[in-house]
Amino acid sequence: MPAPPPIFPVTYIELPDFEQHVLANGLPCYHINRGTQDLVRIEFICWGGRPYEKHPLVARTTAALLKEGTHRHTGSDIAEQFDYYGANLGAPFQMDTGNLAMHCLNKQLPEILPLFVEILCEPALRQADLQAYTKRKQQSLKEDLSKAEVIAYRSITEYFFGTDHPYGYNSTTEGYSLLQQEWLVEHHYRCFHAGNGFAIISGHFDEVTTSYIHGELARIPNRSEVAPKIPPDIVQTPRKIVIPHTQGGQAAIRIGRRLFPRTHADANGCYVLATLLGGYFGSRLMENIREDKGYTYNISAAYDSFRWGGTFQIDTEVSPEYVQQTLHEIQHEIARLRDELVEEEELQMLRNYLMGSFLTMVDGPFNWAETVRTLLTEQLGKEDLASLIKTVQEITPEEIQRMAQRYLQDEDLWTVVVGP
Repeated sequence: MPAPPPIFPVTYIELPDFEQHVLANGLPCYHINRGTQDLVRIEFICWGGRPYEKHPLVARTTAALLKEGTHRHTGSDIAEQFDYYGANLGAPFQMDTGNLAMHCLNKQLPEILPLFVEILCEPALRQADLQAYTKRKQQSLKEDLSKAEVIAYRSITEYFFGTDHPYGYNSTTEGYSLLQQEWLVEHHYRCFHAGNGFAIISGHFDEVTTSYIHGELARIPNRSEVAPKIPPDIVQTPRKIVIPHTQGGQAAIRIGRRLFPRTHADANGCYVLATLLGGYFGSRLMENIREDKGYTYNISAAYDSFRWGGTFQIDTEVSPEYVQQTLHEIQHEIARLRDELVEEEELQMLRNYLMGSFLTMVDGPFNWAETVRTLLTEQLGKEDLASLIKTVQEITPEEIQRMAQRYLQDEDLWTVVVGP
């Protein structure tokens, strides 16, 4: 039997280019033209998420109702048209943005793209659709609130940001009942236009296709850019919160703190630190609490960022009898990061994992388009991703320890436990 090929660590990742064009209506349009099949994906992204809404839940509701019909086509008409041509339409709501995305074969663009622009610019946002949506969301919320993990997540994000912050407030049945159709119409008019966002075209397309797409997207109206509404930071002392919950057999544990957006100088280091602690299957929390102790099936730690803030959070669910032991082991692993240097073998394993994940981010036009969208919505560029890759390759055990000592002190971490 021949010997298997040798394994070499990934040491270099070439980040693809993406072109920027400004259309006749002022819309910035980014091209990622590197596919092999005649398939194109178009996504419109606007500053229309939570920081830009005037009333709670309006941003998510507006995005959700875009597909429910226009003044000329019903939601059924739209679904039938996209299905007939094998196209796809989605409105993937993000915390900071409102998005509308489609993909189809290049030859089907004349049948699909004009309808896409119509959905984006002329949604009906009917009262009947709002009522149906509200009823569905209230029912799903009732079901969600029977789950300990949902209650824990909602609670700790409130403690991080406060209930008046766009990242901190939670949906309620009463909040859905208060929604007004005119609020959605106003939010759409104010946010979904060429002067308040950008578009990303990805896939494989020639000059003729590009010209056609530009012409259709140039029909999107241009109005003034929208300013965010971010309240001042609140000062609170983190503490441990225990919330009794008798439904379900497990307890949910959330531990974490509020942090900063990706533009912060320590963001890359915190990303590496969180991944080392609980960001992949070989992480410390997984090795200790799942593999060694068997307290849980899954446990994770992550640094998440938005345009105007970020969080560090540890998530797990365990049987009630293991809550205290699990909390003890989590605290132990955090203390190890503060007190001990990471060994080079473990750090190299982490580097290999992260470099592999970066390869996935640039694999194909659509993955790269998702990455570019994230960079642009967080006010970053390709050079910032290159900086993150460099940090992963060059960060030292001493730098990781300094990150842990700076951001993972016990007195700075909230703990929420929900369960019997």
